[in-house]
Amino acid sequence: MIIEWSALTAAFLLGLFSSAHCVGMCGGIMGALSMAIPANAKARRWVILLSYNLGRIFSYALMGAIVGVFAQQITESGGAIWLRWIAGLLLIAMGLYLANWWRGLTYLETGGRYLWAYLQPLGKALMPVDNAAKAVALGGIWGWLPCGLVYSALAYAMAQGDAFGGGLIMLAFGLGTLPAVLATGFVAQQLGRLLQRRQIRWSFALVVILFGLWTIWGGGHGSHQHHHDSHQQMEEGMDHSTMDHSAMDHSGMDHSGVDHAEMDHSQMNHADMDHTSNSQSSGAKDSVREQTDTQ
Repeated sequence: MIIEWSALTAAFLLGLFSSAHCVGMCGGIMGALSMAIPANAKARRWVILLSYNLGRIFSYALMGAIVGVFAQQITESGGAIWLRWIAGLLLIAMGLYLANWWRGLTYLETGGRYLWAYLQPLGKALMPVDNAAKAVALGGIWGWLPCGLVYSALAYAMAQGDAFGGGLIMLAFGLGTLPAVLATGFVAQQLGRLLQRRQIRWSFALVVILFGLWTIWGGGHGSHQHHHDSHQQMEEGMDHSTMDHSAMDHSGMDHSGVDHAEMDHSQMNHADMDHTSNSQSSGAKDSVREQTDTQ
């Protein structure tokens, strides 16, 4: 499956727009990782932080691939349009959540908390994180933290219809969250304040809502277009030159409405025409003529 750049760009922007929420969710663990490394070991600190985010983004891509496997089964059963509708509705919910107009996405996080109850102790066992391997493992576990915004992105990943596409979409989403989550200290505080401004938050929310509406519209339009393309391909694929018309029964066809005056006989090859069937009618005509002459 070929993933369009527009879909990857949209997923990246979704991650970027939800960065304010990601700072709140993952900012604490990022601060803890930073504090665990001595201030004079800046290179080591960056290795730890990058390793953590590598594991976190990998977990997003893994989620996308997993839901993509199920989505492929639904798509093959003709349910692709429903996947796009679900994705669009959840993206609209994401926009409402970002603008703080409706926080219905929090209900989605309830289901993820059951899984998180088993994963969280594994993350605590990795503390303190003093090497890159532990950081990657902790990031891989932390990526499963219940988050309504991540679940909305997963719905968009499902709309791609297969594991490869779903994994790429979630990879792009994770990369979009990287700048805000990777920022630490004063930079993180400034970025957090910027993203929390009402005008910016509302602008991001409206963009996400519009993208959700576009996703829904694309689902319905794409379905009609798919049927149109299928019929067109069937018509183009039929080779009438190889069809055998000799078995067709023309005796039952009604030619009374055909205007023979407008028919072009210039291209007809009369030399190849079989007139043997007309011999009987010709003889009948000669007989009638002879009788007329006798009288």
